[in-house]
Amino acid sequence: MREAGRARGGDGGTPEGPPGKPRERLVIAIDGPVGAGKSTMARRLARALGIVHIDSGAMYRAMGWKAMQAGVELSDHAALASLAERTEIRVIPGDPSFCLLVDGEDVTGRLRTPAVDRAASLVSTCPAVRERLVALQRAMAREGGVVMDGRDIGTVVFPHADLKFFLEADLEVRAARRWQDLQRAGAGLGVAEVREEVARRDARDSGREMSPLRAAEDALRIDTTGVAPDEVLARMLAAVERCAENSKR
Repeated sequence: MREAGRARGGDGGTPEGPPGKPRERLVIAIDGPVGAGKSTMARRLARALGIVHIDSGAMYRAMGWKAMQAGVELSDHAALASLAERTEIRVIPGDPSFCLLVDGEDVTGRLRTPAVDRAASLVSTCPAVRERLVALQRAMAREGGVVMDGRDIGTVVFPHADLKFFLEADLEVRAARRWQDLQRAGAGLGVAEVREEVARRDARDSGREMSPLRAAEDALRIDTTGVAPDEVLARMLAAVERCAENSKR
């Protein structure tokens, strides 16, 4: 089990493996909007390949949670930068999921709430927060063998990833999925309210100045609307096999 440490430093490099890189050494980026199925499919793909899955969005939720706990105004970028500088984030990969520690405290089960979602979206617009977390994300994949999902993984974090996917789905479908997630977490929100928040999140993620949500030019786009997870996984695994075969040539 590998562990990634403090959200500091990093040389800013990106992993670029040698020709013939085996499947278990691939760096795979999965991006897309909320509710497109990124985390679910990243988790399943990583398990199928026997490599580590990291949900980068959980790191931003962790920073959002920390800001809320510290009473930091979410629009105050100077305060957020200071908070990010002194906050320790550790991600401990595992199966079926990872454990996320903030200053030594396990917060994994506290991050799937509407308030934390909103906080994550807001802190993600702070350049200093993104800089810290991107450095950590790159450090985690330096040894290779990782599936990481988020909103700028293929465009910013790993522009030279071995393989990139961009998952998308209709807004109504994504809102329904997100509503189901929130119901399981005990949040008493209506579908219409969740749909409005998903639409606002889309606008913030796509419209932010730094690292906006967009598909990398070389990403394989998969629309998950009405497609069973098993079928999405099959398409992804087929792409992995093509990638592995091409790398041997």
